[in-house]
Amino acid sequence: MSDNLIVRFQSIVEPLPLGSLFAVERPLEIELGAGDGSFLAAYAQANRETNFIGVERLLGRLRKIDKKARRAGLDNVRLLRIEAEYFTRYLIPPGSARAVHIYFPDPWPKRKHWKNRLIDSEFVDILARVLKPEGMVFLRTDDRPYFEQMLASFTGKTTFQKMETPPELQAFITDFERGFHARGVSTLHAAYRRVR
Repeated sequence: MSDNLIVRFQSIVEPLPLGSLFAVERPLEIELGAGDGSFLAAYAQANRETNFIGVERLLGRLRKIDKKARRAGLDNVRLLRIEAEYFTRYLIPPGSARAVHIYFPDPWPKRKHWKNRLIDSEFVDILARVLKPEGMVFLRTDDRPYFEQMLASFTGKTTFQKMETPPELQAFITDFERGFHARGVSTLHAAYRRVR
């Protein structure tokens, strides 16, 4: 296994060469905004038959995830330092992901900043492009207004069908989620399957 799971980009304008990232070809799942890697490391360890890409903008967070994953011997994790929207729009090849996990994205609570939110109607179309048929999107947030926007962004999209978040997936929590639960703040979940 590589000494470092943080991938250096050969190009940020060409699709990512997924075949060269992992030693073994397996189904691919992506976490956009991996935080400190609490979810990613635990979920990847429990699902070694799946390859995972963790996308995070902050280098310090990526280094934490790298350390956790290497300590656990996870050869099925790679990490990328880049903005989630840019990565999804331009770098992930079409039809390549089995699932995309988006947990606690920045809610940009002030109305004038809502345009900066990751999940909107256009981003849902981008997700449909990168997912395989029957691919899934899993969402979590503590912010009800943003959650309502997430749901509205998927409403009316014939490419997606709402589904239940599997309980076994909900059992894996993020660092943000742990903090929210400690303060009595509940998590809002949504999940969608690509149907066309």
